[in-house]
Amino acid sequence: MDLLGLGLIGLRTRPARAILSALGIAVGIATMVVVTGIPASSQAKLLETLTALGTNTLQATAVQDQDPPAQLPESAMGMVRRIGPVTAVSGVGNTHTRVRRNDRTDETDGSGLTVLAGQIDLLPAINARVRSGKWLSPATAAFPTVVLGSVAATRLGITEVTGRTPGPQVMIADRLFTVIGILATTPLSPDIDRSVLVGWDTARTELRFDGHPTVLYIACEESQLEAVRGVLAETISPERPGQVVVTRPSDALAAKRATESSLSVLFLALAGVALVVGGIGVANTMVVSVLERRSEIGLRRALGATRGQIRGQFLTESVVLATIGGLAGTLLGLLATVGYASWQRWPIVIPASSLVAGVAGAVAVGVLAGVYPCVRAARMTPTQALATV
Repeated sequence: MDLLGLGLIGLRTRPARAILSALGIAVGIATMVVVTGIPASSQAKLLETLTALGTNTLQATAVQDQDPPAQLPESAMGMVRRIGPVTAVSGVGNTHTRVRRNDRTDETDGSGLTVLAGQIDLLPAINARVRSGKWLSPATAAFPTVVLGSVAATRLGITEVTGRTPGPQVMIADRLFTVIGILATTPLSPDIDRSVLVGWDTARTELRFDGHPTVLYIACEESQLEAVRGVLAETISPERPGQVVVTRPSDALAAKRATESSLSVLFLALAGVALVVGGIGVANTMVVSVLERRSEIGLRRALGATRGQIRGQFLTESVVLATIGGLAGTLLGLLATVGYASWQRWPIVIPASSLVAGVAGAVAVGVLAGVYPCVRAARMTPTQALATV
């Protein structure tokens, strides 16, 4: 405590210089927090956009153009759910029926649309959302209801579902189905846009659907994507894995990983530059302080102060100065990052390591920047110091 009080003497006697010196280190630390926080928030937004392109999704289908046609087993979805890194799995099945706007439309004119049986948990697996109306639920999926893809809705002349009774209807296999929802465009699964989706159980009872999925949509932990792809075919069809086709990872995944690597290196470089700038400011302040206070150093040495006590005094002053600047800079950088990220509508991401490094880095810089000045002060003899008075 005596050493701390001694180290604060210089800061108390010259408050203006101490404030300006602390401001210098604060700007350096604030810069470090900002140049890590703002790019991290920007990176989070970029990675969010790339993730929306399906960096963690795979699709599995049966081999086409075989006689007899290859099919995925009915148990395929349940088997895939047992794979540890898989976070979501769903599927659709082709009912091989046509959809018409009403009974006056030509039976052979399906408008180029496909009637699919869909699982209730389909939307999260394909990153889709409902544009109008609602999605199939356990209640509605048991009745003759459908949800239209965006292209299917346009071709059938249904642009909105208001929820009023009776709602718009379409005809599938000579049976009227009520439209309860319309999906927004799904970039990851364009086939869904041209589809009419019926509940799985209703497709079995009303459309003679055989229960075999046509396409499986799998979402998994991004880091385990390649490993999941390697075991997917054998998991879906242990007896005939060669009849299962699994899509390769999205090109967006490679872009995402390259972005993460490049920005990480950038963050470290910018943080290092900011710390160096702050350290130079502290070192300069302490050297000037030693030169200005030579008379004080000489007087203390003449009164019996040891070199170690002189070193401790100036080193403590340097560390306290840097710590105050580090705390202030960390707070300023935090506020600046939150404000800018909110203005840009980015996710607010502030690496905890940058906050810790702000204070710890300031202390480290204070120690390093204070070594030379404190050693120089301790080496001065009383006669040398007093001779400059």
